[in-house]
Amino acid sequence: MDTTLIPARLRPPIPGRWLASALCASLIVVVGLLIHIHLLIDAGNRAFVALSGSAAALAVLRWRLRDSRGEAGRRLRDFCEYVLSFMAISLLGVLASYALASKTHGFVDATLEGWDERLGFDWLALYRLVAASPVLQRLGQAAYATIYVSPAVLFFSMAWHGERARARHFLLTYWAAVVLTLLVFPLMPAKGALDFLWHGPVPYMPTSGRWQGVIIPELRAHALSHIDLGALQGLVCAPSFHTVSAVLYLAWAWPMPRLRWVLTPVNIAMLMATPIEGVHYLSDMILGACVAILAIAAVRGWLNRASGATRQGLATA
Repeated sequence: MDTTLIPARLRPPIPGRWLASALCASLIVVVGLLIHIHLLIDAGNRAFVALSGSAAALAVLRWRLRDSRGEAGRRLRDFCEYVLSFMAISLLGVLASYALASKTHGFVDATLEGWDERLGFDWLALYRLVAASPVLQRLGQAAYATIYVSPAVLFFSMAWHGERARARHFLLTYWAAVVLTLLVFPLMPAKGALDFLWHGPVPYMPTSGRWQGVIIPELRAHALSHIDLGALQGLVCAPSFHTVSAVLYLAWAWPMPRLRWVLTPVNIAMLMATPIEGVHYLSDMILGACVAILAIAAVRGWLNRASGATRQGLATA
């Protein structure tokens, strides 16, 4: 019995032009949004040079190996493609969140906290527990930072085993999840649990700090004119994109026995660290899980329809 995530009829790789079209459309939209609000990317710092150089190196290597017939060349080519696509989707998503944040109004923290109360989740109690334990702080920081470790492991494994269809399916789903997250974000801007619930000196500053409550008002007031790629901060509280990512990573790792028992505990740990290190409410983590599930279902359904239409066309011909 085939336990892989992608049905056999979808095994042929998703055409690269589909992903390229999605990325080009995203680039046009994001650039248009940034121009509209007069927000520029600071191209004069080291972060921009390093990121641009890394992307260029991956693109050149992917192009040079495009016709490679050897196993090593094929694996490296595919890995470069996957990482470059993932970097582009992630960066465009973060930049779009800055542009969209400038058009938001108010904050919905009271609503999110109200939902948490109904769920019986006490964020302050959990924060006090972590603030009193340096060990929990270090573990939480390490777990929260694995958001970019899991995709690297997935891409390496899929490139090594020639699972191009699975990789492109993941990238298309990840893109859809980013788009869905950005569509919901303007409806639910939030400062974050730390900024909203904690009053007085902060005994422990989580990874995400209080940036949402600072940067979003600056963007609304057009007080921020340049984006420093070396100091990008996540602005989306609800839905929690760490939760979106963890659910996607788990969905792709679970059917792969060689990775299941490695990435499952890693992503469960990341989810456990997200309320404090990401200053997230439990309610926006639930929203994030819903976004991931919707993205998985939407892309799988679309691919099923596309595959069915292709088979029908071939049969007719």
